[in-house]
Amino acid sequence: MNSMTYIVLGSKSWNRRVFEKRIRILPGVWHFISKPEEFDIEKIRSLSPSALFFLHWSWKVPADIVKEFDCICFHMTDLPYGRGGSPLQNLILRGHSETKLSALKMTEGFDEGPVYLKATISLDGTAEEILTRASFLSASMIETIIKEHPTPLPQVGEPVVFRRRKADESLIPRTESIEKLHDFIRMLDGEGYPPAFLVNDGYRYELRRSVLMGGSITAEVVIKKEEAS
Repeated sequence: MNSMTYIVLGSKSWNRRVFEKRIRILPGVWHFISKPEEFDIEKIRSLSPSALFFLHWSWKVPADIVKEFDCICFHMTDLPYGRGGSPLQNLILRGHSETKLSALKMTEGFDEGPVYLKATISLDGTAEEILTRASFLSASMIETIIKEHPTPLPQVGEPVVFRRRKADESLIPRTESIEKLHDFIRMLDGEGYPPAFLVNDGYRYELRRSVLMGGSITAEVVIKKEEAS
């Protein structure tokens, strides 16, 4: 029987769902952390985890924790291609329809650590649908890691680094096709992401739930008074 202790960290609601449905039933003792204030090094030490798994974590992980424990994260690119921020959005903007989810050991260098596993994942759907899919795939990869103990291997190839997108970049740009507009809306449609928007005559139009059919888009629009800058 596996008596190892593990910690899973995830800041999104779907991370918690995946933990409850798929991860906590795996062999071992499992704990879940969803907020940075819960992420205390003394608390981590008291649990003596064999590994920490980061499903979706937007905060810097203290260097002491990375050095002291096996920290494993999941990055939505075929590393070393796509190191850096906003991988989902950068992939879709570059025209990718699928990618690799890379499970890697965290090091001091951002997304530079050796890779345990890679698995193919589709980029169809909204950002939230894709990220939920990635969380379930991460759960399967966690199961493989704790049962088979693969050796992480150094990344091979020339790194390509993505730049983290800013909130004001959700302003819908001039697009070359209706398909590109659909992609822009759906890639930002998820919990915690600034949605695609337009501004006109003092109002902000936020678009979600884009459906592309017959050369036209149907979308949910939320209209707000534009705040003065």
